[in-house]
Order: sequence, then structure tokens, then C-alpha cells
Amino acid sequence: MIGIIDYGMGNLYSVYNALNHIQAPCIITNSKEELEKCEKWILPGVGALPDCISNLKELGLFDYIKEKVQMGKPLLGICLGMQALFEYSMENKYCEGFGFIKGHIELMKDDSVRIPHIGWNLLEKNQDNALFDYLECEPYVYYVHSYFAQDYNEDDLLGYSMYGNLKICGLVQHENVLGAQFHPEKSAENGLKILKYFVEEFV
Repeated sequence: MIGIIDYGMGNLYSVYNALNHIQAPCIITNSKEELEKCEKWILPGVGALPDCISNLKELGLFDYIKEKVQMGKPLLGICLGMQALFEYSMENKYCEGFGFIKGHIELMKDDSVRIPHIGWNLLEKNQDNALFDYLECEPYVYYVHSYFAQDYNEDDLLGYSMYGNLKICGLVQHENVLGAQFHPEKSAENGLKILKYFVEEFV
């Protein structure tokens, strides 16, 4: 069972429908009791990270998620959920993240392209990983974001996309934590294959 963490933000049902499409049993919940029964978790999200972290703390989920993931629970963060995996964000103000992955989140700045970054972009391989065996030779994925990861460890970067002069940290992994800045649930067959890899193979 895959637990989709509901903290009041994000395309929960898009992720739910995508998992149903690949016949992966899943549940949308903010109940610790229900999450405890799940083998893996997905943290989706759209919006601002300070609101995300605030909501998680109000629900008593922030420390709970941090503890369980540090103990080995596999977690996939999507878009805003991926940004929450890093140490901190400077979106609107300083905001702590979970700190599962080294690095921080800051505003994208490039006068040659439009911000936010919205639309399809090529996901380029940074290093060999079993996940890429699932994907097309040149996989395109769908992004919607204005902030991106910086100061991360290159060893954690699986895949990236170029947007103007910006190198977008698209896909990261550190131990039992996987993050996608793009939306797998909106990225057609390649996105579904990424979710399938997380469900069937990850950790």
C-alpha cells in the first residue's frame, strides 16, 4: 500500500489516479495510524513551502515523517514535496525543510526565459540509475515551478533539465528518499513509469 500524505495542499487525486492507472494500491490520508500501514509514502504538493511545513506541523506529521524516513521508510517527494526534502527554502522567507537531502531552495532567476518554468522539458541523465531503465531514451517531463534546488550534492542528482541558463535539479535520490521537481502524474507514460519504479523497485 502506498500512502499519499494529505496535508491540505497538492494534486492529491492526480497522484491517486495515476497510481490507480498502474494498479498500485494507495490511500490518501493524514492519519498516522493509516500511514503506519503503508509500505511507502508519497509527499505531493503545489504552492509555497512555508505553508506546506506549517500544515504538516499543525497535523503533527512533520516530526513523525522525519523520524520514520530516517528509520528507512521510502519516500517520494513531488514538486513542492521534493523541495521539502532539502535543508531549507528561501521562498518568501527562511523555512526549514526535512533535511533528508543536502541543499536548499531558492527563486529561479534568468532574464532569457519566463519564470515560472511551466511545460515539458527533457530530463537528462546525470548518472546511471535503475530508474532510467524504465524510461524512454529521451524522456520529457512536465514542470510547474518558480523555485529550484541549489547547493546539492552532485552524487544525489539523478537527472536534470536545462531551462535557459538554469540547470534544474529534476530528479534526486539520497538513500531511501526520492524527489521529482516535475510532476510524474502529469508526465504521460514516462511519469507513470517513474511511479511504477517507485512502487515496484525503489529501496
